[in-house]
Amino acid sequence: MSNTTSTRAVGVGRVLIAVYAILALAATARSLVQILEKFDEAPVAYVLSAVAGVIYIVATIALIKRGTLWYRIAWVTISVELLGVLVVGTLSLVDPQLFAHPSVWSYYGAGYVFIPLVLPILGMLWLYRRRPSREADAANATVGQA
Repeated sequence: MSNTTSTRAVGVGRVLIAVYAILALAATARSLVQILEKFDEAPVAYVLSAVAGVIYIVATIALIKRGTLWYRIAWVTISVELLGVLVVGTLSLVDPQLFAHPSVWSYYGAGYVFIPLVLPILGMLWLYRRRPSREADAANATVGQA
């Protein structure tokens, strides 16, 4: 049973990391093009998209890496991501003029099919299930069974 559970966690983790990597690429590339071509039209939105892209890049790397430090970095970046989506999403509804053009997190990520809203929640759930103490306990239990 533990073998199936660990395989499933790895599979889910790979999908999660792949989605983070795709979003990192999409947000970063889009923001760079927008900043280079039309920064004066909506600097706040474009800078926010660039910040989101960097957060997605760091989160992707942190989810791939092992160890307590990377685990903590993943929690911080994903928490900042969720906070950003909630704050920017709410502000874009309350004061649409604040963002002349949409950012990755505007309207809770509607331009990205709400993936920016759902992804950090899924990431937090995955991180919680993969916390270092649980992984160490599972590894010790597997060694003890051999």
